[in-house]
Amino acid sequence: MLGAVFGDIVGSVYEFHNTHDYDFTLLQKRSGPTDDSCMTLAMAKALMDTEGQDDETVKKAMVRQMQRIGRMYPDAGYGGRFFWWLQEEDPKPYHSFGNGSAMRVSPVGWMFDTLEETLHYAKLSAEVTHNHAEGIKGAEATAAAIFLARTGKSKEEIKSYIEKTFDYDLSRTLKEIRKDYGFYAICQKSVPESIIAFLEGTDYEDVIRKAVTLGGDSDTIACIAGGIAEAYYGLPQAFREEALQRLDDELRSIAIGFEERFSRK
Repeated sequence: MLGAVFGDIVGSVYEFHNTHDYDFTLLQKRSGPTDDSCMTLAMAKALMDTEGQDDETVKKAMVRQMQRIGRMYPDAGYGGRFFWWLQEEDPKPYHSFGNGSAMRVSPVGWMFDTLEETLHYAKLSAEVTHNHAEGIKGAEATAAAIFLARTGKSKEEIKSYIEKTFDYDLSRTLKEIRKDYGFYAICQKSVPESIIAFLEGTDYEDVIRKAVTLGGDSDTIACIAGGIAEAYYGLPQAFREEALQRLDDELRSIAIGFEERFSRK
């Protein structure tokens, strides 16, 4: 899960100032967690608190923790509709297909022992806000890729499963995509691209650099790709330490607690 957080931190300074320079400075002084990390850790906290409980209890905890952490960090960069959802007394899903459902789902990919459970909880995690079919699909595809990566499947097996199950076109190359790629904050235009960045990468850092230099919603693309890359390659210790150092005590404690319980391959 920290691989997703680190990807978000790296991409944070490039989200609205895209770079296509592969040799960009990986971490700057102002590189830090955005809404992607905040909601990823909120999801992790909710899942830890409700392990083994019924679906309704789990979904209520997801809403509670996203609102709690979202209100603690109001300037993290949330989308407009989601920001208002964070403030609502009785928050309801709003049929979104934004990539927020995919950016926060990495804890699901680590927590469960079967692919079926992983898909189920990914769906739950999306439905509390992003209950559009594409929003759910983006979360499921991301969580499935993480599960398959951490359980030893090859890139070809991961690619084949995602294409067949979710009808994403993963045959394109980043070079082809980059030619006319813009800022897309929706699952359909960022989840497949994030997975392609993982598929083309040769190690964790290479995946992050490829994801960021694609352009567009750089922090979210690097967050999604980084979550999958960690499951496949592992997260270099220096990057783990940097990610933890750039979180405050509240977020760091959640990250460490989750990692101790569920970060396994």
